[in-house]
Amino acid sequence: MDPSRLTEALKARAQQLGFDLVGVCPAQRPPHWEAFCRWLQAGYAGQMHYFHRRAAAYEHPRAVLEGVRSLVMLGMNYRTHQPRHPAPGQARIARYAWGADYHELIRPRLRRLAQWLRGQVPEALVRGVVDTAPLLERSFAQQAGLGWIGKNTLLIHPRLGSYLFLAALLTNLELSYDAPFDRQHCGRCQACLDACPTGALVAPYVLDARRCISYLTIELRQMPPEELRPKMGPWLFGCDCCQEVCPWNRRGVISAEPAFQPPPGTNPADALEILSLTEEQFRQRFRHRALWRAGRAGLVRNAALVLGNRPTVSALDALGQSLQDRQPMVRAAAAWALRHYPDPTARLLLQKALASEGTPQVQQEIRSSLQHLPS
Repeated sequence: MDPSRLTEALKARAQQLGFDLVGVCPAQRPPHWEAFCRWLQAGYAGQMHYFHRRAAAYEHPRAVLEGVRSLVMLGMNYRTHQPRHPAPGQARIARYAWGADYHELIRPRLRRLAQWLRGQVPEALVRGVVDTAPLLERSFAQQAGLGWIGKNTLLIHPRLGSYLFLAALLTNLELSYDAPFDRQHCGRCQACLDACPTGALVAPYVLDARRCISYLTIELRQMPPEELRPKMGPWLFGCDCCQEVCPWNRRGVISAEPAFQPPPGTNPADALEILSLTEEQFRQRFRHRALWRAGRAGLVRNAALVLGNRPTVSALDALGQSLQDRQPMVRAAAAWALRHYPDPTARLLLQKALASEGTPQVQQEIRSSLQHLPS
């Protein structure tokens, strides 16, 4: 089969497997390689040290598959229901984490696509990756004609918007390549920069992850900086602020994928219920969900911060119990949250916790909260 016919058949098979977008580009140094290096040098990756450890590998996809000649870039739309406004005591979860873990959904389909390609060309080398390999997916997706990279640093498709999961199939075969998406449709719009609560978009196309709510609620393994905590608002896991204001997401296509539909308690989530999760309950509920990445301590910490930003009287006792949690980060978050409860009970809970607390960082949070509360 010649490259053109093979590529068309491969694209058709990808669409049969549920991928909404598919394009092909040559394996080469990604156009955004230099920008990625500057981003790392600026320290914008924060505690995501894996970027630094694998920095050289991002320069060329041969680090993912030796002998690679072509990249089949794939996109899957995950837009489903409209987000519901959370009431006090409730929290928001980014849309991409509403349903099943997208890795577990996409990987089997990538394997089936790879098997199909090997069936056509038995000697072909093929590897499918989704979000975990050292690959600048958005840069290659643009090269494959799937859209442009917007000022919020996300790939935007003119019809589907930016609510997209990206994946790639790498092969040593030379396929027929699509024209890069060389238009930029953001224009003068800066809605995403203006909407970011924490100012994480420090310039168009530049994200300081250290200020991003998604980073703070998922990747950060300690308490967020104190000045950013109130700006995190109701977000329990991830953030969609820069996508929700994007004009290209106003009329996006709704995904029919059942696995992306939000189960009960997701849109919105019950922050008080999350706060009370044991390790076993967390494992049973989130083992196959994207929220697993935050870990039980991270997710419970986030729930405490939400209950500090959106106080509700019913959370007072649960926050008091969290002051005894075995994880210092959870105790610190509960202590910070209680400063927003001008109730004598909050002061008593903090004073009792301070008498037995042995971690200096948590002691500091408790003392600071006591100073904020009326005596």
